[in-house]
Amino acid sequence: MAKKLLLISARYGAVAGVLAFVLLVVMYYLGRHPLMTSPFLDFRILLFGIFVFFTLKEFRDYEQEGVLYFSQAMVGGLTVVMVASVVTSLLLYTFGTWEDEFVSEYIAQVTAYLASFSKDEIDRIGRDVYERNLNALPATNISNLAITYFVHGLMIGFFVNIVLSVISRREPKP
Repeated sequence: MAKKLLLISARYGAVAGVLAFVLLVVMYYLGRHPLMTSPFLDFRILLFGIFVFFTLKEFRDYEQEGVLYFSQAMVGGLTVVMVASVVTSLLLYTFGTWEDEFVSEYIAQVTAYLASFSKDEIDRIGRDVYERNLNALPATNISNLAITYFVHGLMIGFFVNIVLSVISRREPKP
């Protein structure tokens, strides 16, 4: 059964990864750089939620006769998140190398965002942290962005997965 869970999860994860990439490209061409989105408003929260839910539901209802343990749910959900994050990050890397303006627009938008900070905001986060981040921006490349996107995806997906694993689990009745 573990093999079946991994296959179902990988299938849903691959579809989620491609869909996430399509959404990134659409956002980019609509004028909103997709990597400037707050992690709290990231579309991956909803995307991972939907795909993890349907992965766990399919496995539970069609392969396990209505039974799903928390550990199975965690493995299945984390597989969806991992596959989706890998697929999206690889496609993002490919897109970033193909679209020359992707990284430079990101650098320009982050620089403008950091320049808009008030003195109080800079003091709150620390002038040295602020200056270090501002000075590091010109060295940013598509590899940095793809890796950051991957790591953020894992963090977002981990928390979404915990919630859905608790909700979706159903243990056999004695």
